[in-house]
Amino acid sequence: MKIEVLPVTPFQQNCSIIICTDTNKAAIVDPGGEVERIVERLKALKVEPEKILITHAHIDHAGGTEDLSKQLDLPIIGPHKEDSFWIDKLADQSRMFQFPEAKVFEPTQWLNDKDVVSVGDLELEVRFCPGHTPGHVVFINHKHKWCWVGDVLFNGSIGRTDFPRGDFDTLITSIKNNLLTLDDDYQFLSGHGPTSTIGNERAHNPYLR
Repeated sequence: MKIEVLPVTPFQQNCSIIICTDTNKAAIVDPGGEVERIVERLKALKVEPEKILITHAHIDHAGGTEDLSKQLDLPIIGPHKEDSFWIDKLADQSRMFQFPEAKVFEPTQWLNDKDVVSVGDLELEVRFCPGHTPGHVVFINHKHKWCWVGDVLFNGSIGRTDFPRGDFDTLITSIKNNLLTLDDDYQFLSGHGPTSTIGNERAHNPYLR
């Protein structure tokens, strides 16, 4: 497995490309914008993109989804259906944050807790982690002990819960039940900022003590 991180949008959202090195297949996680940069990076890596994975439908994570899907003819996998109202509001989100207008999309597949999605020969377990948004999901590769957690958990912090249908208690429950159950050496990539490990957050994150 290889991971390429490409921060996009003024919010520097960590769009990532998951590459199965055995098959050269790739998935794009949370293409929030700057679609041409993402496409150029895929070309430079000489990989075969096969799907788009969405953790949640805030503009900085999902704003480029429809354009990328159409340009590369890729299925859109995720998020959970509870985030459909955020997808419907993508144009409103664009205006609110002064982003280029994002197009509404219809996921090829909505995700549920304990679903499994593949990237080439890699398997990613889906865990439903509401709280930041009501339909947020995370992706976990157990073989390599890597997680893509969107805006659920950060190095030293947690996701905001002051947006519509966010809820602090729900978020903390999601983290405790779905992420803190992992071993300490699992690494994770958040939607923004540096990577961390579950063990580091268990020991030092002030929101989780």
